[in-house]
Amino acid sequence: MTDYPAVLAAIRPAAVWTMNGDDYSGLTWLDDSPKPSEKTLDDAWPQVQYERAYAAVEAARRVRYQAETDGLFFEAQREGGDLTAWQAAVDAIKADLPYPEAPQ
Repeated sequence: MTDYPAVLAAIRPAAVWTMNGDDYSGLTWLDDSPKPSEKTLDDAWPQVQYERAYAAVEAARRVRYQAETDGLFFEAQREGGDLTAWQAAVDAIKADLPYPEAPQ
């Protein structure tokens, strides 16, 4: 089911509208621009889902990199530059948190 508010926020961030319920029929368009069709919003939903999932993975990776790999990187820099442990930790995080596949 399409998350119409999420799609509208992504494709028409400055538009003015209200939503009553979860259905397209509850969308009241208050903007001067043309109201997007239900098909337009439904067609945009897979890309919006992908972008949200991608951003969630990026945020989760960032937290883990800071907690698990940054110290290894700086330690390697201080002790001669062997980045083997750092690279292994980065690879493990990427394996644990893969990016989603883009919609077709």
